[in-house]
Amino acid sequence: MPATVKRINTWSSPRNVSTALMYSFAQRADTRVFDEPLYAHYLASTRNRVLHPGAEEILNSQEQDGELVIRQTLFGPCDKPIAFFKQMAHHLIELDESFLLRMENILLIRDPRAIIYSYAKVIPNPSMEDIGVRKMHRLFRFLSENGRLATVVDSRELLARPPAILGRLCSNLAIPFDERMLQWAPGPRPEDGVWARYWYGRVHQSSGFEPYREENFELPPRLEALAEECRPYYEEMYEAAIKA
Repeated sequence: MPATVKRINTWSSPRNVSTALMYSFAQRADTRVFDEPLYAHYLASTRNRVLHPGAEEILNSQEQDGELVIRQTLFGPCDKPIAFFKQMAHHLIELDESFLLRMENILLIRDPRAIIYSYAKVIPNPSMEDIGVRKMHRLFRFLSENGRLATVVDSRELLARPPAILGRLCSNLAIPFDERMLQWAPGPRPEDGVWARYWYGRVHQSSGFEPYREENFELPPRLEALAEECRPYYEEMYEAAIKA
């Protein structure tokens, strides 16, 4: 067991490239990755549980007490020098958030129109709480004010220039960049949560970060209004994102 472990949270909204980034870090020999350890806690705490495919299976697969997850998983034993936790911002509910100040934190952001368009294909009519953009912005302010925000990564920038953005990300985390982070074998991975079959179909077909393609996301009026409500939060975070 390593004497010290660097513990990294990557906080994201759903339907971002967070799974691809987790797979990227999983290629490092010095890193152990963990897929959404607070998902069951979130489902046990939210009235929106019924909207999530496979909810009961997820609840049965993980510890539902978020405080126990923090103590036993986020700060539990790790057999490698780096522990990488893929996290969803909206999972961070009904918890004492002071634990964040003892960890490295990355914010992974995406244009809210793209998030909403993709999320609505699985769960129709998402709310601000479902997509987590306002929560991401609150984390951005909190972590920045307390000096615990390692970096902000925008998915468009990452997909457009993976080596450069990953290199900057690693530098900000004070870890060496590893070329193996750019590729992985297609298909499911052992670190996947049980929810992978509902959400990870596209990333399972990939072997690296897919090239960025500009798209026009048409939204119905209600979701268009949600996207506009999200935009100021996203734009403030994007100003702080690393650029190649």
